[in-house]
Amino acid sequence: MRSIGTTDLSVFPIALGTNVFGWTADKETSFAVMDAYTEGGGNFIDTADVYPYWATRESTSEVFIGEWMAKRGNRDSLVLATKVGMLEGHKGLSPATIRTAVENSLRRLGTEWIDLYWAHVDDHDTPLAETLDTFDALIREGKVRHVGASNYAADRLAEALRIAEEEALPRYVALQQPYNLVERGYEDELRDVVARERLSSTPYFGLARGFLTGKYAPGTVVDSPRAEQAAKYLHTEHGRRTLEELVRVAGEREVQPATVALAWLAAQPTVTAPISSARDVAQLAPLMAAAELVLSPDELRRLDDASQA
Repeated sequence: MRSIGTTDLSVFPIALGTNVFGWTADKETSFAVMDAYTEGGGNFIDTADVYPYWATRESTSEVFIGEWMAKRGNRDSLVLATKVGMLEGHKGLSPATIRTAVENSLRRLGTEWIDLYWAHVDDHDTPLAETLDTFDALIREGKVRHVGASNYAADRLAEALRIAEEEALPRYVALQQPYNLVERGYEDELRDVVARERLSSTPYFGLARGFLTGKYAPGTVVDSPRAEQAAKYLHTEHGRRTLEELVRVAGEREVQPATVALAWLAAQPTVTAPISSARDVAQLAPLMAAAELVLSPDELRRLDDASQA
């Protein structure tokens, strides 16, 4: 288990992403994925009020998770994270929006509290202090335990942390941002802020929309809503070089490429728990295996060298 920042939240090294629940995974399959995840030792479930509104026109992921927790009676054993700020009709981080959104999420999830409540995307139209003050009230009311920042630029994250310190408001304890072997923009100012301020990173797109599973190859047709986005990496020398080394290391370790890709990510400075989703139990297995795989310094170097743009 690993700690989120300096908090008392202790989480499994791989977080379960649930954006596919209600989209490419129906309720029965979603329940099976969550069962397999927790039976394998997982406890960190990440969702959002906007998952997957684009497909269902409702917050199906939160609904499925809430029904599953009620049936399993396991709320106390989980670290549950959800987000506010991107749902149609409830966009932004104004006090009124947060207030409405959190009550809706609590109702859908069937819980009295959220362990980690993410500001899903930065809101430049609402003063940072107003957003943090609202989060402070929610923490005092026991509806939220900790807050995190998702999709914040380095300067805005640093500013939010400064304001929190000066005005005695809650500090963001974690950052969620895209990061993987072929998208390494995080390794600059943003990571410096996270390290300096002792935050945790729980990156998404850890498998580059499926590209780093190794199932994409020239001439291969993949049945996935993300196939077009993932396949774009094949059109670059950088993407092909990275994938070749990833597959080579995976073969040597006799594991799936996805396992190696997430293990590499989990080994990076500031990263606590990469977020990854599975639309069925079979897809979950190599993700869970990453929690046990420790790459050698030489393997990490080889992957690092191959994936440098």
